[in-house]
Amino acid sequence: MQQHKASFSFQCQASCSQTKARAGVFTTPHGWVETPRFMPVGTLATVKTLTPEQLEAAGSQMVLANTYHLHLQPGEDIVKQAGGLHRFMGWQGPLLTDSGGFQVFSLSQLRTIAEEGVMFRSPRDGRMINLTPERSIEIQNALGADVIMAFDECPPYPAERSEVEAATERTYRWLKRCIEAHARPVDQALFGIVQGGVYLDLRRDAAQSLVSLDLPGYAIGGVSVGEPAEFIHQIVEATAPYLPIDKPRYLMGVGTYREMARAIASGIDLFDCVIPTRLGRHGAALVQGERWNLKNARFREDFTPLDATCPCYGCQNFSRAYLSHLVRCKEVLGYTLLSLHNVTELIRFTQQIRAAILSDRFFTEFAHWLDTPTSAQL
Repeated sequence: MQQHKASFSFQCQASCSQTKARAGVFTTPHGWVETPRFMPVGTLATVKTLTPEQLEAAGSQMVLANTYHLHLQPGEDIVKQAGGLHRFMGWQGPLLTDSGGFQVFSLSQLRTIAEEGVMFRSPRDGRMINLTPERSIEIQNALGADVIMAFDECPPYPAERSEVEAATERTYRWLKRCIEAHARPVDQALFGIVQGGVYLDLRRDAAQSLVSLDLPGYAIGGVSVGEPAEFIHQIVEATAPYLPIDKPRYLMGVGTYREMARAIASGIDLFDCVIPTRLGRHGAALVQGERWNLKNARFREDFTPLDATCPCYGCQNFSRAYLSHLVRCKEVLGYTLLSLHNVTELIRFTQQIRAAILSDRFFTEFAHWLDTPTSAQL
């Protein structure tokens, strides 16, 4: 059941002498990703309000899309006819597709879980859809992303141990079915997902089971589902040591400064989150660890850049007053500029951490993010 991994490799270039943080390069058929790295989310084959050119200018190296949403609209057959997801969305760098598992399980009462898969009613047209591990992989093979994710069961929080244990065991069984169904192992790397909820022994056992299958990479899933932030740190700290040092490690759905820094300190390489564009569409900016609401009156006559140290187009060309004006008027340009800045900011944050790891300065320069958070920190 081993995959052919000739098109993929991970090289660790440096590590922190006081933590488990590491800097590396993940090579894919569409280019490399320098880690640690934040990856913008383009659910429907678009990072909302941003063009591929803007994403590249922001420092993006790998972008995400979602199997569930693209299956519903426009359908994987159309994407395949277009020449694959890269050509369809005009992004030539590495791509990752989530399996759709998280989205399906977030439907709550609208779906039925069985060993075969998940039956749910499409929120778009009401038709019944049976998403199985095999079908998820088939869709992802058609989409053609560089990295595809195994179909997993994501238990909610809170949940009884018995419920989480059953979901974790099913995730492992589904992973083996995903491996068998995977038709493009040479140019698509299948990552397994460690589940286990907040039960650290289940996380350990799940990680060890997944590693035995020798996959090209591994993810920690089932976090940021309502649990306290401190639990995320405990889960990552307890799980990461059981994942191979020569494979990329991906923490799914996490994109705040503190949680990324603490996860990096535990050896995590890749992150994704909808936070930067979601905040941008609501008129908020991420500025050096803080969240600013541009509707606030203090920005109306502030003619300084949003962040003079930021290289993004918005910060280099417009003032806080202008951005505040756009947001107050609900002009689309305001959402674009703030989303561009926020994506740039989180990528830049991980780039700065990478540079610090390469010169063994991570622990000293980012120590304030590794402590217990304050209310002002994200």
